[in-house]
Amino acid sequence: MEEDESTPTNHIKKSDSHLNLPPSMNRPTVSLETRINRLIDSNHYHSPSKPIYSDRFIPSRSGSNFALFDLASSPNKDGKEDGPGSYASLLKNALFGPETPEKRDVVTGFSPSRNIFRFKTETQRSLNSFLPFDSDESPGVSQSPVKLPRKIPRSPYKVLDAPALQDDFYLNLVDWSAQNVLAVGLGNCVYLWNASSSKVTKLCDLGGDDSACSVSWALRGTHLAIGTSTGTVQIWDVLRCKRIRTMEGHRLRVGALAWSSSVLSSGSRDKNILQRDIRSKEDHVSKLTGHKSEICGLKWSHDNRELASGGNDNKLFVWNQHSTQPVLRYCEHTAAVKAIAWSPHLHGVLASGGGTADRCIRFWNTTTNTHLSCIDTNSQVCNLAWSKNVNELVSTHGYSQNQIIVWKYPTMSKLATLTGHTFRVLYLAVSPDGQMIVTGAGDETLRFWNVFPSPKSQNRESEIGALSFGRTTIR
Repeated sequence: MEEDESTPTNHIKKSDSHLNLPPSMNRPTVSLETRINRLIDSNHYHSPSKPIYSDRFIPSRSGSNFALFDLASSPNKDGKEDGPGSYASLLKNALFGPETPEKRDVVTGFSPSRNIFRFKTETQRSLNSFLPFDSDESPGVSQSPVKLPRKIPRSPYKVLDAPALQDDFYLNLVDWSAQNVLAVGLGNCVYLWNASSSKVTKLCDLGGDDSACSVSWALRGTHLAIGTSTGTVQIWDVLRCKRIRTMEGHRLRVGALAWSSSVLSSGSRDKNILQRDIRSKEDHVSKLTGHKSEICGLKWSHDNRELASGGNDNKLFVWNQHSTQPVLRYCEHTAAVKAIAWSPHLHGVLASGGGTADRCIRFWNTTTNTHLSCIDTNSQVCNLAWSKNVNELVSTHGYSQNQIIVWKYPTMSKLATLTGHTFRVLYLAVSPDGQMIVTGAGDETLRFWNVFPSPKSQNRESEIGALSFGRTTIR
């Protein structure tokens, strides 16, 4: 279609007189049909004086119905293929294959027979429809593998015989230090087992009239506190294998100990909790009262601001650094509360477990003083411990299944159930790297399990776990 550039002279003069333009600014008038053709074929028409800039956005001219205007698209004047258009066509064919009506509808969203502004229902398109190849395994397109759940070994990697390990729910006779040394109370003696070298050291013998009821490492792992059946608390320097202090204050056995920096808390069958500052000359600096029966669980929060205590009175109390009366009281458990653990991931989140008549693990937020959740484990809850590497925790159980369960928090889905002990799993400690646990039971065995991932890789084996398998004795 040839463009008509000429217009009658009297029309130009009329326009000029109406607009009052100087003669130098006179421009030829273009017919409506010519303007429409220029818009349609904007890629082919170029003004000899300056480029034409459109003041509107047209999504796709291929969808325009030119029959409404009784117009047809102008062919190329010289009969040659347009350069940019040919390149775009070749690129589209290379990416999506030869164009068909079906493919055109998928890629552009509409067919040429439809109007531009016609509404349509958007269809779901798969990722493969935009790929340049039809095969599922397209070159250059990497598919990330599906992440499989972590596999937890169902058998212990090491078993130690622990003769005279007491089958007493209210005692705490196993603890693992930051120096990778395990302390175990066996009868009236306390033994140390070095997890790196497997060396066994007899730390002390309390004598025939006394026995170990609890052991707890100081945070640095160089000093060990021992609670005895006579009510005393001994502090030992393990590097020199020397007792450096004996502290009195309790009238009955000391079954629970917990460190907070230089402060040692001790819980006794006499229903009291004593706060002891080992820098002070006094045996204790304060006494916490509130429980009506033996204290069997004690744990300081990770920021050392709150102390949680559990007793045979089925109560869970929370104390602050300066209180002598509990600031929070939780009475929902229906059996003794020995299992206590603070979350290292969520501030103020506390887990507690009840005995045979209760069997439940409960979660609390001590910051908001709320009960978060409860799960019935169908078995006596003896111990709880959080992983410091992932948001998981492990529980050990007694009557009637004597199992060990690894949980995912907060869904509390079971990741693994470990069995092997033939008595109640009364004792639990976590390795300093946070990957291993050791469990003890009245069957006089200590079993080592690889249950948690490392902080760097969830699949790398621990150096401790790579030690020799087999069964040995701790003394």
